[in-house]
Amino acid sequence: MNKVVVFQLSNEQYAIPVEHVVSIEKMSHPTLIPSMPSYMLGVVRIRGELVPVLDTSQILYRCPYTKTEKTRLVVVHTSDLHVAFIVDDAKEIIDIPPHMMKQVNMLAYQQTPYFIGIANFPDRLITVIDPTILFNHLEGVNIIKEHIKNERQNT
Repeated sequence: MNKVVVFQLSNEQYAIPVEHVVSIEKMSHPTLIPSMPSYMLGVVRIRGELVPVLDTSQILYRCPYTKTEKTRLVVVHTSDLHVAFIVDDAKEIIDIPPHMMKQVNMLAYQQTPYFIGIANFPDRLITVIDPTILFNHLEGVNIIKEHIKNERQNT
């Protein structure tokens, strides 16, 4: 079984394997940091840790997210640090039976290596994301890593 956290983004459903997810938080106002990539809205402190807040809509659809009552931060750990992805709604935690997971078509995969599979349920499709690959795939990600590292050293 693959346990995943399912979330809504625009009209699509995505999931992140539960072992990557640290927590799901209510949206809070990130502290802005100058000279960061446009998809990084700033940082928030979660359980004492400085966490970059990333606009998932901006990353996947090139348009900024719209804040609603349901907007959440899905906090994940990547190989280097914790990051928070803004999602329209964090839905549920489900098990995806292995026979329902389909591999992503190879051509699409080259552009989006962070999509690690598609769960094909009778009533919906859920695209599964590897948050470490997604984060490391972003343009300007090293600026963010560098900033967080420096902040940690200064605190």
